[in-house]
Amino acid sequence: MIIDCDSCEVRGPACGDCVVTALMGAPPVDFDEGETAALEALADSGLVPPLRLVVPVEVVDRARERGDPAAEAS
Repeated sequence: MIIDCDSCEVRGPACGDCVVTALMGAPPVDFDEGETAALEALADSGLVPPLRLVVPVEVVDRARERGDPAAEAS
């Protein structure tokens, strides 16, 4: 999963309550599947805020065109 905050639709208002900001500071950040699962587990247990990334549909469509498997989870 590549997290590009420049393409996040809620950038600014949701940054203060996003796991990326809490753990990494200002992205873009590239997480692999294991790291993504770990972040989800931490968020589900309440230890960190969840990922608040919301990408526009055209970004997801471009990722699908590239064959990016992460786009299928969106």
